[in-house]
Amino acid sequence: MTFTSEEFPGWKKRVAIFMTGQTVSMFGSFLVQYAIMWHLTLTTKSGLVLALAAIFGFLPQAIVSIFAGVWADRVNRRKMIMISDSTIALSTLGLALLMLSGIDDLWLIYLVMAVRSVGAGVQMPAVSALLPQIVPSDKLMRINGINSSLQSALGLLAPVAAAAVYSTMSIVPIFFIDVVTAIIGVGLLATISVPTLERAASDEKPSYFADLKDGLNYIFTHDLVRWVMGVFAVVFLLTVAPSNLSPLFIVRNFGSEVWKLTVGEIAFSVGMALGGALLAVFANKVNRIGMIIGTSVFFGLLSVAMGFTTNLIVFYILFFIIGLAVPSFFTSAMTLLQETVEPERQGRVFGFVGIVISVAMPIGMAVLGPLADVYPVESLMIFSGLAMVVFALAAVLLPAGRKAVAAAQKSSAQAANTEAPPASE
Repeated sequence: MTFTSEEFPGWKKRVAIFMTGQTVSMFGSFLVQYAIMWHLTLTTKSGLVLALAAIFGFLPQAIVSIFAGVWADRVNRRKMIMISDSTIALSTLGLALLMLSGIDDLWLIYLVMAVRSVGAGVQMPAVSALLPQIVPSDKLMRINGINSSLQSALGLLAPVAAAAVYSTMSIVPIFFIDVVTAIIGVGLLATISVPTLERAASDEKPSYFADLKDGLNYIFTHDLVRWVMGVFAVVFLLTVAPSNLSPLFIVRNFGSEVWKLTVGEIAFSVGMALGGALLAVFANKVNRIGMIIGTSVFFGLLSVAMGFTTNLIVFYILFFIIGLAVPSFFTSAMTLLQETVEPERQGRVFGFVGIVISVAMPIGMAVLGPLADVYPVESLMIFSGLAMVVFALAAVLLPAGRKAVAAAQKSSAQAANTEAPPASE
C-alpha cells in the first residue's frame, strides 16, 4: 500500500524527525565501531583477535536478519526499532560501567559486539520497511538518496571524532556518547506516529514459521525480487576486489605510509556522500533497472581500470568515482524493492537483503583474500571487473532479466494507483 505526497500531509516533518533520530543514533554506533576495532588492535596486536571481532560483529547480524524480517511484518516497526536501539544502548552502557570498574575481558567485548550485531540485524529490515510507510511513493528515491548521503557523511566524520575522543581520553567515553545518541534517537522516534499495518494489529496471524516460509517462497518466486536479490549478491561478491583489496593494492604498489591509505578511504567516502546528494537532486529522472545495470557495468569497468593503474592519483580518482556510483546502485535497488513489495512482506524481504549484505562480501573476501597472497591484486581486480561486466549484461539479456525488466515497468505503471495509509498509531 503506497501513497503520494498529496495523500499524506505532514509527511516531511515525520520523515525529518525520523531521519534526524536515526542519523544521531548511527553516529554513536559508528564511533563505537571504530573505537572497538582500534582498541583491540592497539591493546592486543593480534590477528586472531581481530578475526574473532569480525565474526562476532557480523555473523549474528546475518543469522538474525531473516528472523527479524518476519518480526518486522508481525509487529509495529517503530516499536521494534526503539526496542532494538535501547537494547544496544543498554549493552554498551553495561560494558562501559564494567570497564570503569577495571573489568575489560575480551569475552565481554565480544559479547557486546554480538548483542550490537543482533540489534543491527533487527533494525535493518524494520527501518527499510518502515520508510515506505512514512515516505510518499513518489519521494522514496529522493529520501533514500538523502539518507545515503547522510550515512556517507557520517563515514567521514565518525573516524575523526572517534580518534579525537579515544586519543585524548579512552574508549569508555565513546561508549557513553553512544548511549546518549541512542537515547536521542529513540526519543525522537517516539514523538512521531507510524501507520500500523492491519496484519500486525490483527490477532489472527499465521504461525511464525508459516510467515517465514511464505516470505522465502515470495522472494524466490517473484521475478523482480528474485532478480534484484541475485544482482545484489553477485555485485557485493565481486566488489570485494576494488573495495576491500584496495588498501593491499596501495601498500604493494605505492608504499605503506598510513596517509596513503587514509586518503583512499576519504576519497571513497567523499564520493559516496556526493553521489547520494546528486541522487537526491535527480531522483525523479532515475530509471531504477537502468541505474542498477548501468552502475554494475560501471563498477566492472572501473575495477579493470584500477587493475591497470600505475599512478596513485589516478587510483584515488577511480576510487572516488566508485564511491560516487555506490549510492546509485544501492539506493536504486532498495527503492525498487520498496516500491514493488507490498508492505506486509517488506520486513521479510529486507531481512533477506540484510543476509545478502552481511554474507556476500565476507564470502568474497574469504575467496579473494587468500588468492591475493598468490596472485597480484591488480590481476584479481581485472578479473573481477570483467566478471562483473559479463554478469551485468547477462542479467538483462537472459530470460530472467527480461522478466524482471517487464515486472519493473509494470510496477512503475501501477505506482499512481495507490491509497493513503490507515490511521496512525
